[in-house]
Amino acid sequence: MLVAIDIGNTDITFGIFQGNKLYDTFRMRTKINRTSDEYGMFMLDVIKYKGYRREDVDDVIIASVVPAVMHSLTSAIIKYFQRQPIIVGAGIRTGIKIKTANPKETGADRIVDAVAGYELYGGPVIVVDFGTATTYDIITPDGEFIGCVISPGLRISANALWQQAAKLPEIEIRKPESILAKETVSSMQAGLVYGYIGQTEYIIRKIIEESGFDNVKVVATGGLGKMISEETDCIDYYDANLTLKGLQIIYEKQKQK
Repeated sequence: MLVAIDIGNTDITFGIFQGNKLYDTFRMRTKINRTSDEYGMFMLDVIKYKGYRREDVDDVIIASVVPAVMHSLTSAIIKYFQRQPIIVGAGIRTGIKIKTANPKETGADRIVDAVAGYELYGGPVIVVDFGTATTYDIITPDGEFIGCVISPGLRISANALWQQAAKLPEIEIRKPESILAKETVSSMQAGLVYGYIGQTEYIIRKIIEESGFDNVKVVATGGLGKMISEETDCIDYYDANLTLKGLQIIYEKQKQK
């Protein structure tokens, strides 16, 4: 059994794989001040609740964009599961060539998403991850990661709106019935959601235009990606577990290596 761990700025997501099939997922909030025992007991409790045993865990693979949690989490895996986790980073075989100006600046989560997008859907492909930040990455038909766009995530935009405007309330992020809103809450929702749909469509069209590729597939993932993908024809597929699937694919490549 493989445990794949995606450490994001907001959440840590765990996936349990048997072979290449994802059986279960669970998550916890990303907090820097947790100890290795807290991580270890959380993972043991959930794995037991899901019907597995500690001895069932053969390997662990991690992609992280939060370096501060890595010491405690890796220590927990070593201490409680007696496994040395595979960390996505330099020297890891991915099958993707990073052709940006400074490849070391490319986040592990984006590399993993690129691998999953390319391996599962083929190239050329644009992978859009609606996370804390929203990232748009393009991979060529030959598996080269050639460009990216990073924008504030939808929740960051929403937080800025009600934190910086004294009279605007904190609201639920959802699409209102009409863009012709008649009161404050639905007006804010319309601006956030429809504005983000417009941004998404423009960026995708511009990437396709400047790349010059035909038949580009667009794959979305991330928490709010489902809501946005349902409202635009620019996104072909939504895959909530794309990052975890990418980790499993990279793990298989390490076994082959």
